Amino acid sequence: TNASMEVPSFEFFLDEERIEECAYQLLSRIRASWSPTELRFKTFTDGITNKLIGCWSEKNPKDIVLIRIYGKNTDLIIDRKAETRNFKLLQKSGYAPQLYAIFGNGLAYEYIHGEILTLETVRAPHIYPLIATMLAKVHKVNNQDSRKPQLWHLLKQYLKLVPKTYSNPENQRLYAEKFPDGIEPLYSEALSFEEKLSHSSCKVVFCHNDLLLANIIHDQGKVTFIDYEYAGCNYQAYDIGNHFTEFAGVSSVDYSNYPSSDFQHAWLKIYLKEFNSNGNCTAEVTDEEIEELYIQVNKFALVAHLMWASWALVQAELSCIDFDFISYAATRMEELFCKKEKFLSL
Repeated sequence: TNASMEVPSFEFFLDEERIEECAYQLLSRIRASWSPTELRFKTFTDGITNKLIGCWSEKNPKDIVLIRIYGKNTDLIIDRKAETRNFKLLQKSGYAPQLYAIFGNGLAYEYIHGEILTLETVRAPHIYPLIATMLAKVHKVNNQDSRKPQLWHLLKQYLKLVPKTYSNPENQRLYAEKFPDGIEPLYSEALSFEEKLSHSSCKVVFCHNDLLLANIIHDQGKVTFIDYEYAGCNYQAYDIGNHFTEFAGVSSVDYSNYPSSDFQHAWLKIYLKEFNSNGNCTAEVTDEEIEELYIQVNKFALVAHLMWASWALVQAELSCIDFDFISYAATRMEELFCKKEKFLSL
């Protein structure tokens, strides 16, 4: 694939309620040989941010085009221009699916064949080293943006977007029950973490920032990361810590699945081997180096809980997706307070 090819950009919007009728407007431009009568569609429901539709022609079911329609109001949370830049940047390095087109309210890109990770496979001995190595490669991508981590700014932006009162009374009732002190405790946590961690020696690199199980596809000895909506410059340890918090799952969260110290040390050793390597020279990795990153990763994992709790409180108001965002936010905060003392004292 020629990565320098210009990605076509269209002004039109697709109606998410009538996606199958509208899709041809886009497909006729990027897959001109497909005829409307032979189109097939499949809706994917894994995401909790966007609508995702797979499209293919009966004549060639292997060539699947994904059409992603941005969730309602998500432009308040996500910088769409940055997302497209990230997509192109990673495609150039060979780490992202191919981007076929950009349209008014979404993207069309290549479908990656394979299995999304499960609670079991994310820690499987034949898979986790692939993830550690791939993440180190992404972290070495040279993006031209400022080297300023987006973490603190984004966290405050989310907190500002949490409504004073939810428009849906059921959400409001739940919020009052689970967050009796409102948003204040989250604000003070954010400021306290920023004070403790922003001066750390932690490297700032190009990060994915959302490595949950559904965003990692495994196929025959290879993993691909998808969904670069939240990607950008951030702390290396945050990206890894965030991935480790996702070992708990999303729909029924179980934090006893958070990886053990032994597992993390083994994972980080593989990660650092790749991160420190230059071309074909494999680098030596010292125990001190692994330990230092281990400590940073677990501290930043706490911030990941705060980040997604704040995000979920905003989504509860904005999103049309049927998901209990407020209870999810409460679960993340519970886990933060449960581990805070232990991780900050490392």
